[in-house]
Amino acid sequence: MSNFIKTKIILIAVLFLAIPVIASADYLGQTNDFFIDQNYDSQGREKILASLEKVSLKGYFYLESDWLSNLTEGEKKTVSQNLEILGQEFDNAIYPKLTELYGPPWEPGIDNNYTSTILFHKMKEGAGGYFNNGDEYPKLQNSKSNEREMVYLNAEYLSSPIIKSYLAHEFTHLITFNQKEKLKGIQEEIWLNEARADFSSTLLGYDNEYQGSNLAQRVKQFINSPTDSLTEWQNEKKDYGLVNLFTQYLVDHYGIGILVNSLKSQKTGIESINETLKGQGFQKDFSQIFTDWLIALFLNDCNFGESYCYKNENLKNLKITPSLIFLPSTQKTEFSLDYAIKQWTGNWYRIIGGEGDLKLEFDGQDAVNFRVPYVLCKDLETCQVSFLNLDEKQKGGIIFGDFGKSWRSLTLIPSIQSKTSGFSDNEPFFPFSISASVKIVSQEEKKEAELKKQLLAQINDLQKQIEKLKAQIEQLLARQLAEIPAGFQFKKNLSFAVSQPDVIYLKKVLINQNCLLGPTNSRSFDSQTLEGVKCFCQKYKTEISQLAGYQVQCSGLVGRGTRAKLNQILRNFQFPILNFY
Repeated sequence: MSNFIKTKIILIAVLFLAIPVIASADYLGQTNDFFIDQNYDSQGREKILASLEKVSLKGYFYLESDWLSNLTEGEKKTVSQNLEILGQEFDNAIYPKLTELYGPPWEPGIDNNYTSTILFHKMKEGAGGYFNNGDEYPKLQNSKSNEREMVYLNAEYLSSPIIKSYLAHEFTHLITFNQKEKLKGIQEEIWLNEARADFSSTLLGYDNEYQGSNLAQRVKQFINSPTDSLTEWQNEKKDYGLVNLFTQYLVDHYGIGILVNSLKSQKTGIESINETLKGQGFQKDFSQIFTDWLIALFLNDCNFGESYCYKNENLKNLKITPSLIFLPSTQKTEFSLDYAIKQWTGNWYRIIGGEGDLKLEFDGQDAVNFRVPYVLCKDLETCQVSFLNLDEKQKGGIIFGDFGKSWRSLTLIPSIQSKTSGFSDNEPFFPFSISASVKIVSQEEKKEAELKKQLLAQINDLQKQIEKLKAQIEQLLARQLAEIPAGFQFKKNLSFAVSQPDVIYLKKVLINQNCLLGPTNSRSFDSQTLEGVKCFCQKYKTEISQLAGYQVQCSGLVGRGTRAKLNQILRNFQFPILNFY
């Protein structure tokens, strides 16, 4: 059971049925029986009676009849006024702004009606609302379907300004269902689905006045549990707090286009964001951004680096409090601490005290890849950010000279970022240990440590240069496909010694697939082209054989199966995406 907003996921492994529906407009005063989610209802009911109390251009606003009947005449008048305001807000802001950005919900939808249904009923304390995608299926597939495009809101919040945020949140889920699940046949990762929905309050300006806002609630929830996993979804308050604060940072630095284009992607979750980042020309991937965010949560000061702060004025003072590790001032101090964390969690351990040279060792389980940035500070305003270099067994160490005097604190921020999809509500923990000793270190040991540090820095620089060269090569390879006319398809078989214009485009694809070197302006299918086709065939032999309907031999002939695979690559080629940043 959740005590806050949730997208209810119903898995129905069947296709949408094409059932003709006769559209009929609802009318004021109309009463209907509605199925509701008993996990959210204040009395655990599965069905209620509700009456239509407000009809706007885009919304039918139904109120639970029992709840409404228990109100005084004065309360009913207030409810009517609030519904009028909310209906105008839905028509003039929530619906047009969110659909312009993300696309529409399913329209005219399962009920053949362009008007969404908003049902208010009394829910358990703390629940704001929910969306049930089971309503988007006919009763033949889901017997408890209301067969409408609809969302559910807690009637107790109807008199609160925050109801606008809740309606925007749930309506975003309604859009996401259509854009991802219905049109593309894929389900979004829950954490990203909730991230988009919860950011809608900020997007529409409802969080500008911070006090009492949805954002203010999320900050409190995050501060209470900052070490929650971003991607493990247990539908608790802490999940919403963390996903909202991450999304604030993501959009702050990379623009709303990250949420828009990842929704339109054929991929989901982290993979869709990485695809969008690359398409919009950003050099960092999701893992690097997540790491920057963890550092920003500790420093939150742009003076330390553009990536290490929030830009939203309401979050300028947000900082987490690390777990404290205190070193006593003795001649020699040693300690070893064991921890366990999940994928995509933030963890902060601050070491203070002690006098001497601090030797630090990190040892993580080698089944996953740890990232361990650290912040070394002389005082509150003089800090530097760097990374522990770990070997393949996830071990690493470093020495900090004159710790306790030259350096006042060291904050380690370890995380695991190996898994990128298929997250559940109960991800496993992975152990690691931090060991440290403070003592006088000889000059020879210091020189050796400094030399090692310099060599590691050189290795890091070379790795960055390699990544930069890889990116340039990818751009050059993509340019080959970009030079092929849009809509072009390979329709003729091609073989050795032929001379046709299609051979030029064939060579461009082969270069893109790293199966050919050299110029592409020749129409001649020469020996190099022959070897390139063989390379391409071996690379995709299983797929080409399936497309051809028989086991191909990779002789160098561009036949039916090879042509089909070439055309598939051209269809899937991603042209540059507009940058909303």
